[in-house]
Amino acid sequence: MAELPTTRAVVTDLPGPRSTELLARRNSAVSGGVGKGFPVFIERGHGAILVDIDGNQLLDLGSGIAVTSIGHGVKEVTDAISAQAANLLHTCFMVTPYEGYVAVAEALNELCPVAGPAKTVLLNSGAEAVENAVKIARSVTGRQAIAVFDHAYHGRTNLTMALTAKSMPYKHRFGPFAPEVYRAPMSYPYRDGLSGEEAAKRAISVLESQIGASNLAAVLIEPVQGEGGFIVPAKGFLPAIATWCTQNSVLFIADEIQSGFCRTGNWFALDDEGVKVDLVTTAKGIAGGMPLAAVTGRAEIMDAIHEGGLGGTYGGNPVACAAALAAISVMRRDDLAGRARTIGKAMTSILRTLSEDLPRIGEVRGRGAMVAIELVTGQDKTPDAPAAKAVANLCNQAGVIVLTCGTYGNVIRLLPPLVITDEQLHDGLTVLAGALREVLA
Repeated sequence: MAELPTTRAVVTDLPGPRSTELLARRNSAVSGGVGKGFPVFIERGHGAILVDIDGNQLLDLGSGIAVTSIGHGVKEVTDAISAQAANLLHTCFMVTPYEGYVAVAEALNELCPVAGPAKTVLLNSGAEAVENAVKIARSVTGRQAIAVFDHAYHGRTNLTMALTAKSMPYKHRFGPFAPEVYRAPMSYPYRDGLSGEEAAKRAISVLESQIGASNLAAVLIEPVQGEGGFIVPAKGFLPAIATWCTQNSVLFIADEIQSGFCRTGNWFALDDEGVKVDLVTTAKGIAGGMPLAAVTGRAEIMDAIHEGGLGGTYGGNPVACAAALAAISVMRRDDLAGRARTIGKAMTSILRTLSEDLPRIGEVRGRGAMVAIELVTGQDKTPDAPAAKAVANLCNQAGVIVLTCGTYGNVIRLLPPLVITDEQLHDGLTVLAGALREVLA
């Protein structure tokens, strides 16, 4: 067995020769519509380290976009996958059920910040979870309209493209989109300067005047926005929106797909202000890298759907369920929510100190181990997407994987595995700081 890697080590140009060969094969075989990030081809991983096919050991500060939050190659998860695969790969839970699906549902019903007793349906992807949450809300309320927010990202299917704010690359030329989707202003403290209560008042004014509460089935929001730029709403914004929804019999759907499962320093981002909602969508970090998603909601809502109205051929696959149960067990045992808080404090402390010398760092923000750096130029905070791309490229070439995001493409986002060591984190932040100084000085 190969020695488990623990440190960053770049032994070839990046991408290396074998990755370059595979990139040519990819270009010949894979649709050009599939995005290209950092074209190194990964062979294996352990903890926070990925090893490519040329032997380079890369420090992962992206976690497959918050999927491998418990780290790569986690023995408990791989053992659970192997054992389940040897016993049963598939039956379709709707035809002949199995215990793993029920056990995952029980765990989510306990963990998710739902107002009251909860029930769950398991699905395959985040977009599928969002679609099901919307159809549940429309069926239960008898209303059509769905309200989402500026800078939102909810997926790539037709309905979730309509729910998503950013055009390129997610929506450009893919319309027409699903109807009865409306957009309200998000709390974005760095750019609007509003308190949570003020931002909520502004958003509610739009909901009432442009849609009408009696027409709204649901308000759908990411408690910490993901692709939109890791935007953390001002304190008080989410509770005020939740209260308004309750007062007007509008369902509140929280999209915790990127922010859930210990990422923000709590099990869910909503937990930071103790907000309870009607429906929660989850995916990404739920199963340690296996495809699984869920909608968890108030039991009376979930039971109001006619039998057969929810489900899917692969939803709650036995192997994915086994991985999820193992991953959740690891999160509990190792207090990865607490570890996320520690990681977040280290990242924000170093980056905010750095921002004092680099005024083009407009803001360092985030919660837990979900941290963003917004890059700007000038007093008017003009978004600087080229700088964000340049910083990411420099980090990648040094063997540190970082991601960009944001409505304007000017945000660097950090999503390290929650098992990253202090030494690995320091190494990655040193590389990132050097790249920021080189590009922004």
